[in-house]
Amino acid sequence: MLFHIGYVSTESRPMTTSDRVALLHQARSRNEGLRLTGLLLHRDDSFFQVLEGEAESVHTVFESIRRDPRHERVEVLFEGAIEAREFPDWRMGFVDLDGIDIDEMPG
Repeated sequence: MLFHIGYVSTESRPMTTSDRVALLHQARSRNEGLRLTGLLLHRDDSFFQVLEGEAESVHTVFESIRRDPRHERVEVLFEGAIEAREFPDWRMGFVDLDGIDIDEMPG
């Protein structure tokens, strides 16, 4: 069964660009092995992530994320079964929104 979960969290300490790149490489490597896909957004000191894949894999990875000391205040926004992936080609798409005027972005 395909499943997805979306959550927000806050950095537990300031992260550099290098820290975020390392986090992204780690996530992509793990996700490829588990056939997970999704999206990770970062702005200021907050993350928003969507993970999708087989329910057991999503739950396993999310519990690991929940315990990760690099962030805190993890809040689930949505979760549940899905019929199809929203991000089928993204092991983990990433957008760093720091310094971007969101009002200027289309859509």
